[in-house]
Amino acid sequence: MAQLRQEASVTERHLARLPMEQWDWRPHPRSSTLAHLASHLVDCVRFATRIFREDRTEVALATWRPYRAPSAETLRQDFTQAVEEACAAMSAHPDRDAIGTWEMSVDGVVRIRRDREAAFVDMTLHHLIHHRGQLSVYLRLLEIAVPPTYGPTADER
Repeated sequence: MAQLRQEASVTERHLARLPMEQWDWRPHPRSSTLAHLASHLVDCVRFATRIFREDRTEVALATWRPYRAPSAETLRQDFTQAVEEACAAMSAHPDRDAIGTWEMSVDGVVRIRRDREAAFVDMTLHHLIHHRGQLSVYLRLLEIAVPPTYGPTADER
């Protein structure tokens, strides 16, 4: 939970700089839009809630819809709420069960089966860090000062 709160705090600094006037911008035709990439960070955190509240998650591709924020302000609010919900789910789950098995199926086929702690690290922490890194590149390409992540950036010296 401490790691999630730390990474969320860093991510919030990035989200605070999102320009609404560039919401549909993308650096390349095959890249996600700024809105899609930033919205995906909410889904990354929401997976932690599923990991700690459910033994098994089923995703049906025909009906699954990723989160899409209508604005940067709503995105920041929903991100904060997702972090709080994930922390509540983690707090309610006994530590001794963190190694209990969690699995995710996509259209009935098991795609992931591992202990909760490993699933959380991969599906939430690593996933969040990876996409936040992409977001920092988007900010740079848009000439927006990149906030500190694990130390100062060229913009924040």
